[in-house]
Amino acid sequence: MKKSRRKILGAALGAGALAAPAQAQAPQKKLHFRGPKPEGVPLFPSAVSYGNMVYISGHGTNSVPGIREQTRKVLDDIKQILESAGSSMEKVLKCNVYLNDIRDYAAMNEVYRGSFGEAPPARTTLAIANIPLPGCLVEIEMTAYI
Repeated sequence: MKKSRRKILGAALGAGALAAPAQAQAPQKKLHFRGPKPEGVPLFPSAVSYGNMVYISGHGTNSVPGIREQTRKVLDDIKQILESAGSSMEKVLKCNVYLNDIRDYAAMNEVYRGSFGEAPPARTTLAIANIPLPGCLVEIEMTAYI
């Protein structure tokens, strides 16, 4: 009886019935841009996705005045980028907020609150000496899943 089982197992192996599954395709790094892709090699993309994760570069604006308006504009811009990468604000896991002035913390929070659905992401908020974009009061970066 043992010999016949070995024969059957050997035949099955020989026929490939118990062969290893095909190798899964490795995830690809994809660059995402708000608007059309810039000419040449960009300094940095709006976002990078890899597998089921998307990393949003720091976004700020100086196109509108005031911390509330800038926070809303930045969150709206990031929402568009997340959606174009196949994610959403509800899928954000981590958020870093950089303020030009810590006294803007409460006003930024008024706009930030409720932007992520019922389960907000983990967050770090820092006041920094100077955001590189002149006139920019807030810069936000995020990590989300797809």
